[in-house]
Amino acid sequence: MRVEQLGTGDPELAIVGAVHGDEPCGVRAIEWLIEEDPEVSQPVLLVVANEEALERNIRYLDTDLNRSFQYVAAGSAHELALAERLRELIRGKTVLSVHSTRSTHDPFAIVSGIDATVSPIVSRLSVDAVVDAGPPSEGRIFDTSSTVIEVEAGFQGSEAAAENAIQLAEEFLIATGGLPGELEPTEHPLFELGSPIQKPDAGSYEVYANNFSAVEEGDVFAAADERPIEADERFWPVLLSADGYQDIFGYRGEKQGSVAPS
Repeated sequence: MRVEQLGTGDPELAIVGAVHGDEPCGVRAIEWLIEEDPEVSQPVLLVVANEEALERNIRYLDTDLNRSFQYVAAGSAHELALAERLRELIRGKTVLSVHSTRSTHDPFAIVSGIDATVSPIVSRLSVDAVVDAGPPSEGRIFDTSSTVIEVEAGFQGSEAAAENAIQLAEEFLIATGGLPGELEPTEHPLFELGSPIQKPDAGSYEVYANNFSAVEEGDVFAAADERPIEADERFWPVLLSADGYQDIFGYRGEKQGSVAPS
């Protein structure tokens, strides 16, 4: 785990990249900040979380780091030790965790509840949507004693995702007072993360629907071995892709209005 800092003192802000080793865009943003060395208004912690997975360009070595933040870690998996260290590093801080996805080129944010701390930040980020994942669960980074905003910066491995990550990191720091400047808040559509969409056993998969665009009951939104898969009810796809996950296409979402400027 690589840990750097901008400014001096005890940071209340943090930016985390490479929670997944095959998502290098957050590391690009961190490296940009280190190289630029901006005059921050308050100190900022910078963390490259899973360096070994990053070096191998794989998601993780033993287990998904973003499913390893249980309060009591058991076992000896590489990522469990990383989760415990990262939990301590970001405790009590406001955190931007940068990811990328195989489902869309357009950045969006994922949060665990909308409150007076989160709303002013996400409304100042250049994202197309905000997804509320609900209470902390599954051992994700939200299951820490910190305020975490995840961003999916774009398509995994793309130069656009790296450029978006840099922009989002800079916006996060301005929105939280880490860098001087002003950003006009923007209203973003808000979606509630629902249940996963399981993949049937097949050799190949296709996806026809677009993330955050309504799929109506009866619509064909995907295929498995060219067999069409119809929606059994209306939903808004979140993280929908043919190959982003091994066992699921993504998640059913529900539209919940918007995150208003504040």
